[in-house]
Amino acid sequence: MSEDAQAAAGAAGGRRYDPDAEHAFPDGKLNEVFEAIRDDPEIHTYLRAQNVNAVTRKGYNDHGAKHIEIVRNHALRLYDLLKRGGVEFNGAAQQGLAEADEAVIIALAATLHDIGHVVHRDEHAYYSIPLAADVLDRFLEQFYDTSEAVRMKGEVLHAILCHHTEEDPLTREAGVIRVADGLDMERGRSRMPYEKGGRGINTLSSQAIRHVELNPGTGENEDVPVFVDIEMVNAAGVYQVDNLLKAKLKDSLIDEYVRIVAINTKADDQLVERIEL
Repeated sequence: MSEDAQAAAGAAGGRRYDPDAEHAFPDGKLNEVFEAIRDDPEIHTYLRAQNVNAVTRKGYNDHGAKHIEIVRNHALRLYDLLKRGGVEFNGAAQQGLAEADEAVIIALAATLHDIGHVVHRDEHAYYSIPLAADVLDRFLEQFYDTSEAVRMKGEVLHAILCHHTEEDPLTREAGVIRVADGLDMERGRSRMPYEKGGRGINTLSSQAIRHVELNPGTGENEDVPVFVDIEMVNAAGVYQVDNLLKAKLKDSLIDEYVRIVAINTKADDQLVERIEL
């Protein structure tokens, strides 16, 4: 199956957030916010510009608009599966906000978590905070009064900061962003540096990951709400799973609800056959 065909099949199987689908959470406010994000020129300019330092100048994997789309879709899929499994979220609730605001926090944090790359790739999570704060000051007033907007802003910024593994999430909304960021590891993410000759471990390990799919836990995995199935075609993919993703999952506040299994499907490369987190 071609990569385009896989993408189409994945979208049909729940890899893209569908506003018209049935969800395990109130989605009305999220759908309004989604429309506003799509129509916001400042946000879209950031998403294009943030790839210059990451890819063009530093040779890292994609951190632009496609990465943001994938992380946001993974985050909302992960959130939906956790909600279906009865997992309670604490970020919005502890701020006196509504359940409907949980998904908005997740969507906005996923959208803005990497904009600090326009300043520098190194320590970008810390640069994302003031830039995202400026965007949120303008954006949130469309949907919230002053008190709600301040609280929403704080929760979104917390989730943005904690996608960085040096800062531990204090909310499950932030944990979702942290794990969803780590789940963007399929080979398409490293296409640009790979085609330019990049052969670093981040690029090669991503090239070894063919497919990532989030499903409800069933069968032998029915004791967890989320089962993540990763297909590797080369043992180099171990770096993505056992180093990067494992670090994101640790202390995420959702690690006990997520099971991750990576299988090496290439018959002549069985140095590593299976990894389970």
